[in-house]
Amino acid sequence: MNALLKSSFTIPFGILFLFQVSLCTSQQLQSVDFTEENAFTGGIEGPAVDQEGNLYAVNFAENGTIGKVTPDGEASVFVKLPGKSIGNGIRFDTEGNMFIADYTGHNVFQVKKGTAKVSVWAHRSDMSQPNDLAISPNGTIYLSDPNWVENTGRLWMVDATRQIVLLEEGMGTTNGIEVSPDGRHLYVNESVQRIVWKYDITAEGKIANKTKFLTFADFGMDGMRCDEKGNLYITRYDKGTIAIVSPEAVLIKEVQLKGKKPSNIAFGGANGKTCYVTMADRGCFESFRADYAGAQYKRIH
Repeated sequence: MNALLKSSFTIPFGILFLFQVSLCTSQQLQSVDFTEENAFTGGIEGPAVDQEGNLYAVNFAENGTIGKVTPDGEASVFVKLPGKSIGNGIRFDTEGNMFIADYTGHNVFQVKKGTAKVSVWAHRSDMSQPNDLAISPNGTIYLSDPNWVENTGRLWMVDATRQIVLLEEGMGTTNGIEVSPDGRHLYVNESVQRIVWKYDITAEGKIANKTKFLTFADFGMDGMRCDEKGNLYITRYDKGTIAIVSPEAVLIKEVQLKGKKPSNIAFGGANGKTCYVTMADRGCFESFRADYAGAQYKRIH
C-alpha cells in the first residue's frame, strides 16, 4: 500500500485523473444484492420490468410461478402458471402486456396489463423448449428454442396472426435472444457453442444475412439485452460476469457479479440504468448501475 501511494505522486496529473475516473466507473458497476438469497428457486430466469418499475422473474418460491419485486425489493407471487407450465423468458410490449415463454407447455402466454389472468397467446407443440423471447419495436415476438439433449436449437417468430413460424433450424443450443434498439437486427447466442449470431430483420419480420458476431473461448452464455446505444449485455454463465459488447463486437467492459451463474438480465430503476441480473446459483437478483438505459425500457416508457 505504501509503495502504491508513493508511486501515485509520480504519475502525471492527466493520467492520474483518467485513472481516478476509471476507478469511479468501476465502482459504479459493482454488483449488489437486490433480493434475498434463495427467495427464488434455481430456475430464476426471464427478468422484465413493467411501466411502473416493478420487476418480474419466473419461479419465485416454487417452480411454475411468476414473482413480482417492487422497486423497494419486496418480492411476492404475482401469478401461478396453469397446469404443469413453467416459464422462462418474460417481456413487456409497449402497451404494458406481459408475454411469457412456457418451456414445458410449448406456449407463449399473455398477461394483459392491469390483470393477473394468464392466457395462451400462441402455441406450437413441436417446439423443443421455448426458452427466451424478444420483442421488436413493431411488436413481433422472437423465440429461442434449444434442445439441450442434442445440443441443437431453432429460432421462431410469432406472426401477426399469432402463429408460431419457424425461422431457422439446425443451429446450436439457441438461448439468449435480443433485438437491436432500431429493430433492424436480431442477436441470438448458442450457449454450448459459445457463439453470438447477428441477423438482419426484413420488412416482413423474418431474418436474413446471418453473420457470426462474437465468439468466446470459455464459459457459457445465457440471456442478453441491449442498452439504448445498441451495446449488448451478455450473461456469462459459470464465469459470473456480464460482458458488455459494442455494436461493432468490441468488448467494452466485464462486470463481476457475486454469484457464478447469471441466467438473464433486464434494465429498470428510476431512469432505466439499473441492471437486474437473475442468479441461478443464488436464487436471487443482483444489480448494478449501467452507463445507459435499456433499449426495451426506453420503448415502453
